[in-house]
Amino acid sequence: MESSKVVLGVIGGVAVGALLGVLFAPDKGSKTRKKILETGKNYSNDIKEKFEGLYQDVADKYESFLTEAKSLVSDKEM
Repeated sequence: MESSKVVLGVIGGVAVGALLGVLFAPDKGSKTRKKILETGKNYSNDIKEKFEGLYQDVADKYESFLTEAKSLVSDKEM
């Protein structure tokens, strides 16, 4: 539950940062759009990496839990 709050916080921060960047941009519109596009791609890649890391952590914990549960069941059967 906490990791989802962190992800939502990151996404919200990205959105606010992008908006403030556009509002205070000193460059021409075309340059600003290019910067926004590049920044958006960077943020997108960062978020994707964090989701992949979170997914891998959950998958690892699930596999560990499953292995321990199987071990406990097999120990009780003996």
